[in-house]
Amino acid sequence: AIVGRDDRAASLLFDILFGEAAPVTGEVKWGTTITPSYFPKENNSFFTSGELNLVDWLRQYSEEKDESFIRGFLGRMLFSGEESQKKSNVLSGGEKVRCMLSKMMLQGGNVQVLDDPTNHLDLESITALNNALRDYPGSLLFASHDLQFIDTVANRIIELTPDGIIDRRMNYEEYLADETLKTQRQKMYKLA
Repeated sequence: AIVGRDDRAASLLFDILFGEAAPVTGEVKWGTTITPSYFPKENNSFFTSGELNLVDWLRQYSEEKDESFIRGFLGRMLFSGEESQKKSNVLSGGEKVRCMLSKMMLQGGNVQVLDDPTNHLDLESITALNNALRDYPGSLLFASHDLQFIDTVANRIIELTPDGIIDRRMNYEEYLADETLKTQRQKMYKLA
């Protein structure tokens, strides 16, 4: 989990990783065996083709164009029957999140990057996402305001501070309780 007092830092990091923003210095290169998938915090730009129904919306991200194949991915996110014919420009925030998760599943990446994926989701959807990500065999990078979500999914915490990063392999509850890390965080925020 990427954490910090300014969540814009995590969003910018993720945008840099996916070429949505340029780094001030250096460059980003994914390994040759990496297939990354990105869930940006701001996803409205993916839903500007208002005339597309959800099947056609998701089809544009798939090499396989068969409707039953596409409907299978929508069905996993509870878009079944007539729901899959809904126009993409009338979706609620939670429906957009579910569509973006369908898109990520369809892409089959082995590295998932999620920027506040629990925004707009109800408790049942958050629980399902939490369980799926805990069982996910690939690598995850994510930021979230949901402390329980961070604690149950992450096994490594990277905190972005104004004076550098703190990187520890532990769950979030342990990270917050560690007195040495509390002192280090205080110093790193004061120096900026």
